[in-house]
Amino acid sequence: MANLDVDNPFLEALGGTLSEWRAGYAEFTMPIHVGHLNRQRILQGGAIATSLDAACGYAGLFTSGVEPIHGFTLSLIVNYLDRGLGDRVVAKGFLERAGRSVYFARGERGSTAV
Repeated sequence: MANLDVDNPFLEALGGTLSEWRAGYAEFTMPIHVGHLNRQRILQGGAIATSLDAACGYAGLFTSGVEPIHGFTLSLIVNYLDRGLGDRVVAKGFLERAGRSVYFARGERGSTAV
């Protein structure tokens, strides 16, 4: 699938690409390279949190219009259930509930070998 325009300098600096985006769902893929690793040589938790934050954020901001919709994170809770191993990390964001000005999203992360 073609990468979509992220228009986010920080995510682009990490190598993150928006690989899928539709109403209520967004998926970011980021290659895992040595600059993303911690002292134990596994994916640093901040890189995981960043990719999940982006996926959840974009899941609630999809538009088919010309003008982008912008938002910001009010709260982010991350539970690290396993180690970040593999060649890339995939973050998936799912819109759970939307109000007039606030929405709630859930994210999932997976590392994969390419």
